[in-house]
Amino acid sequence: MTRHIRHAALFCALLLVALLVNAARVQVLHAKDYETNPANRRATITRYQQPRGDIWVDGRPVTGSRDTGEHLRYERTYSDGPLYAPVTGFASQEYGTTLLEATEDAVLSGAAPVLQPLPLWNEFTRSRSAGGDVLTTIDPRAQRAAYEGLRGRKGAVAAVEPSTGRILALVSVPSYDPEPLSGNGRTAREAWARLNADPDRPMLNRAVQRTYPPGSTFKVVTAAAALDAGVVKGVDEPTRSPDPYLLPGTTTRLVNGTDGCRNATLRDAFVRSCNTVFAQLGVATGVERLRRTAESVGFNDADLRVPFPVAPSTFDTTVDAAQLALSSIGQYNTRATPLQMAMVAAAVATGGQVREPYLVERTTRASGGTVSAAGSGAVRRAMLPATASRLRELMRGVVEDGTGGKAAIEGAVVGGKTGTAQHGLGNSGMPYAWFISWAQREDELEPKVAVAVVVEDGEGSRREISGGSTAAPVARAVMEAVLEPG
Repeated sequence: MTRHIRHAALFCALLLVALLVNAARVQVLHAKDYETNPANRRATITRYQQPRGDIWVDGRPVTGSRDTGEHLRYERTYSDGPLYAPVTGFASQEYGTTLLEATEDAVLSGAAPVLQPLPLWNEFTRSRSAGGDVLTTIDPRAQRAAYEGLRGRKGAVAAVEPSTGRILALVSVPSYDPEPLSGNGRTAREAWARLNADPDRPMLNRAVQRTYPPGSTFKVVTAAAALDAGVVKGVDEPTRSPDPYLLPGTTTRLVNGTDGCRNATLRDAFVRSCNTVFAQLGVATGVERLRRTAESVGFNDADLRVPFPVAPSTFDTTVDAAQLALSSIGQYNTRATPLQMAMVAAAVATGGQVREPYLVERTTRASGGTVSAAGSGAVRRAMLPATASRLRELMRGVVEDGTGGKAAIEGAVVGGKTGTAQHGLGNSGMPYAWFISWAQREDELEPKVAVAVVVEDGEGSRREISGGSTAAPVARAVMEAVLEPG
């Protein structure tokens, strides 16, 4: 009997050893395989077992969480969803996250190690920290003014604070409500299919994810390069420019949309937006000096984050003289996001300096303690201070005496530049209407806001579409909202 008991005990011991070996094999050798197996829903269930942290605008949350009582318990909710979708993006149990919901997901979901009370605390307790909050730089009055200013037309607005780089408004129209995408059921799938089938692409953030030919607004960059290089000695000297201008090495004649451009001064050419003058200036300045100025204000930067990625604005450096002439007036391969063109206006407003734009002021724990805060952004010199001063003068002339009159604000100093960009095969598309600007109160020392507006589908015939009539009123509304006291 004793012998049988010993054999049974030995057999049980062997079984226990086998179980331990198998457990070790599973937990050590195959842990990653089980963790990443699509059938393993534990991580997903854990992720949605608690409310998500919120994204804030000017002291109030524009997001929230709803308890569904299901396995994936909490779904995302949004206040003024279409208004803030170009900032928040969406957080979906089915389709993942975008924009701030994506780049700040670790903080918002509570997974960021910095949220743990002690190092490795969550790994030891098998818990997740409460989701933190993200406080944005958005000015709600400027955001709403931009959204309502577009009045349902397709386009985008970006506004920044020139002295800091804080993004004050980021609007893309048409927009969408992110909330129906939050769950994982039929409602989310139907919303996803509808939004992706929409030819107007409402989920595309046109302010930072789409580039456009900037048209005549790029003449600010061309003028800066020409002034810095000494190609133009003063804004009131004749430029010796013909009208029309024969593109170098071709038989193509470049013409203007207005009279008075032959041998015009830089001041008159800027106000009249003379294509011939700026095309010739671009060729005389040269591709290398134009590239240097364009890149100093942010063109050809594939690494810009705000914190989500921004589509790179491009200035082609592999051009011949004729192509350079067209590039100098914001055509050919020159492309820019609205955020990029707001940075161009900001560079003029701040005396030639450019600060990196940013959207997140700080992130906090659920208790309110600061996790991270935005420091002073990187600064680079885009143009000489004297050049920036001359361009401020020229941009003021556009608003006070030229095509940008609809951007004028009583009691404020406003500078701007209009633009109408051709596109499509043989320039067959409806022209894009641009306006870039900056503004300051008359009793203040520096501009408070720089804005870029692009409208894709301006009202009226092709000849009636212009930055001055279509985009400038939108910019004015945004600037007024920022300059308004209180």
